[in-house]
Amino acid sequence: MPQFLRLVSSRLRVRVWSSLAVLGGVATLAACAATPPPPPPPPASTGAPGAATLLDWRGVVTSGDRDRYRRVDAAWTLALQQARRQPGSGDLSGLGDLIQPKAARPGVTPPPGDYRCRTVKLGSQGGEDGLGYVVYGWFACRIEMTSRGLKFSKLTGSQRPSGLLFPENDRHMVMLGSLALAQEPAANSYGRNPERDLVAILERIGEARWRLVVPWPQNESNLDLIELVPGRPTS
Repeated sequence: MPQFLRLVSSRLRVRVWSSLAVLGGVATLAACAATPPPPPPPPASTGAPGAATLLDWRGVVTSGDRDRYRRVDAAWTLALQQARRQPGSGDLSGLGDLIQPKAARPGVTPPPGDYRCRTVKLGSQGGEDGLGYVVYGWFACRIEMTSRGLKFSKLTGSQRPSGLLFPENDRHMVMLGSLALAQEPAANSYGRNPERDLVAILERIGEARWRLVVPWPQNESNLDLIELVPGRPTS
């Protein structure tokens, strides 16, 4: 083959291979564009390390307790007004941040273990005729890890609330529980008896100090506070 024809043939082959390469690249780009991106990873759990993932408490709470939760600021306001103007029982002045509505600190999740706890009742459902506050002594409580998540239980005393603690944010957990009275067995259900159900907000208010805020309890007061510190009662 003459040299001129060989040169033309070589150039034609180069152009063909270049066209095929371009077409291949276009096909690859089209395939990539048609392939959907991988799904994002699931969100990390907000509970305590090792805790079981709890359902959102909003899907469990009863309508009555949802209303109490929404009106927690009103409960604080009325209960503190009554506590400051009506006679009461116990030392209200020595409670410090326990009775300050905005005392919550970061790092709310409490470690499992035994706690000392005491209840402070603020306000009166009887209006001006009732006690403005009652500060009770120390009892035994416990925070434990269960298959359903962290659980709070008051172990001694005539009123013994217990319930699951649902993660909400770094300063706030929500407890849905129920109340056992007198010699009744520990309350282990929620949503079965509206007269015993309760909603509470767990907050950390000190280096090793927590409180459960119970707005609009079923009886007596307008706001209950349950203070928790690690350890067992000495009595």
